[in-house]
Amino acid sequence: MISTQLIIFCINPRCNSPINPMGDNVCANCQTPLVHRYLWATGSLSAQIPPGTKVADRYEVIKQQIWLDTQPGLPPDVPEELPTEVIPYLQLYQERLHLPQAYGFASNFEEDTTDILLLENAPIDKTGNIYPTIVEVWQEATAVRQVYWLWQILQLWTPLAELGLSRSLLLADNLRVEGWCIQLLELYQTPDDEKLSLQNLGECWQFWVVSAKASVAKGLQNIVQQMCETEIELEAINIQLNNLLLAVAAELPLVLKVAGSTDIGPMMAQNEDACYPNSLSDLDEPLLRHLSIVCDGIGGHEGGEVASQLAVQSVKLQIRALLTEVTEQTALFPPELLQEQLEASLRVVNNLICARNNEQKRQGKERMATTIVMALQVSQRVQTSTGWQSNNTHELYLANVGDSRAYWITRNYCQLLTVDDDVATREVRLAKSLYRKALFRPDASALTQALGTRDSESLRLKVQRFILEEDGILLLCSDGLSDNNWVEQSWQDYAIPVLIGQMTVEDAVGNWINLANEKNGYDNTSVVLTYCRVSPEYLVPVTPALPEEIIEAEIQEEEQEELEELEEPTSFTESSQALLDLDLDLDLSEEPPLNPEIPPTLITKPKWGKRLVMLGGVLALLVGGTSLGLFAWWQINPQGLQQMCRQLPQKVQSVCPTGK
Repeated sequence: MISTQLIIFCINPRCNSPINPMGDNVCANCQTPLVHRYLWATGSLSAQIPPGTKVADRYEVIKQQIWLDTQPGLPPDVPEELPTEVIPYLQLYQERLHLPQAYGFASNFEEDTTDILLLENAPIDKTGNIYPTIVEVWQEATAVRQVYWLWQILQLWTPLAELGLSRSLLLADNLRVEGWCIQLLELYQTPDDEKLSLQNLGECWQFWVVSAKASVAKGLQNIVQQMCETEIELEAINIQLNNLLLAVAAELPLVLKVAGSTDIGPMMAQNEDACYPNSLSDLDEPLLRHLSIVCDGIGGHEGGEVASQLAVQSVKLQIRALLTEVTEQTALFPPELLQEQLEASLRVVNNLICARNNEQKRQGKERMATTIVMALQVSQRVQTSTGWQSNNTHELYLANVGDSRAYWITRNYCQLLTVDDDVATREVRLAKSLYRKALFRPDASALTQALGTRDSESLRLKVQRFILEEDGILLLCSDGLSDNNWVEQSWQDYAIPVLIGQMTVEDAVGNWINLANEKNGYDNTSVVLTYCRVSPEYLVPVTPALPEEIIEAEIQEEEQEELEELEEPTSFTESSQALLDLDLDLDLSEEPPLNPEIPPTLITKPKWGKRLVMLGGVLALLVGGTSLGLFAWWQINPQGLQQMCRQLPQKVQSVCPTGK
């Protein structure tokens, strides 16, 4: 039917007057923020429904195939047996940064009984306008963004091809962009009789690279020519495109300013959160401009707070070794290797906490654990696209376990970068339920994994790599802030003042925590902000205690100091060292048995990294008691193993091999 009055319902189930005019920000009756959820209606039938129509007495057709859910507090209709067309959206939920999510179904009963699949998280802005296609904005994009877009498409090729969805990446109208980020409008099944390859992708790209920026045009044309004319492997194209991306990104300056804090909150008896940096961090510490961490401990007093602190200290120790290794190399570390290293570091943390649980015979809910979200800015040396030597490739690596989150915020948008490890997400990933339906489960927000609950083999880890090529803020936070979508609702008030130079990063951290205490006061809150600037504009006022610096790989000057810290654990604070000693004093001769009372999580076991050349790799082998792995490493690189063993605490060195 044709709508005469545009209204939207309040999501507060206790509101006794929930009807509001569409466009209002808060409910006039109860002051609850109103949710304007715009959806993409798939299929040819939805394209025939004119704007102004109200479908199923709920969905307002704003523009062709763009619908507004006027009752966002209600679960959408979902058939008992999920149609096959929706399954790929569920299986690819981990790629939600780039792909839309299945929302529900609607029927236009006046004309047809066919169900229309509705997609949320589609490339539609908060006012109901669809984002531009990559073709529409290609020529005005910077050189680094042009290459970055193509690199993202290439990363999506394999997961989509495995489900027969490669065609989704070949339709220019389907490829939309929100700033740096490629987003697909919907998924298209590749016909059974059509075999798509990198050649098809190259043929699609060749029309764009003709008008690429001069600094990258030749490199892109060479890559596309190989894709079109030879049967080149995906890995070879990936390496070439990554090298070009890092070379052009390194042309940009990069200024980072980091601040963090954790707060007990108004209702909690103790603070089980931990973060790095915080107000007590050494301002001269080499890691300060590269690493940020937020952990939310689980397990009560002397449980969660110990687990979160142990995680922070262990990660810092391993990252020092990793960055030292990176600065010593002349060749670029491929992103896959750095991702493997960070995965290995998280497994080390997991096993340290797990071993502590087993040593203290903690069972069930008594077992301590922690969530983690961490970001690492890696500075690698590279020759830029114009021929000079740069000391920063602008790479940012992001990892998370649990429900602590990371957001990227600019003056124009706020993007959630991580996916929560909770029951609702698990149900979607296993293609058992649509996300909105899963949220109505009583255990929807219960965590399915955290560091320390069970052996690291059970962890499902995903480390993402991003390129810092625009001004923005990286926000890491615990659920004390992110619960009830307060980041999404308030980012403009709390982030934009930093980006336009009206507020310091430190003040912004305090303001975010105050908001969390006001709105979600039932929990601890931790916030770490990293302000990233690649332009000379909007200089943030400098706090005297933490001067702003351009990142130029000063790590090399600090190598000796870092190695001394690794060789002398007493350089840690007394409390931190007590945590590390407590776990490293364990009997490492065999793996502690898993607690049989902890039910297994339905997950797919990930593969270990092929190379563990850092301190994190040593600790992973030691904590796991994998003597066969140590022996293999000894056979391959005895000098390297001995060097790393010498950096370990004295009590741990005894398990290292001493000769062939």
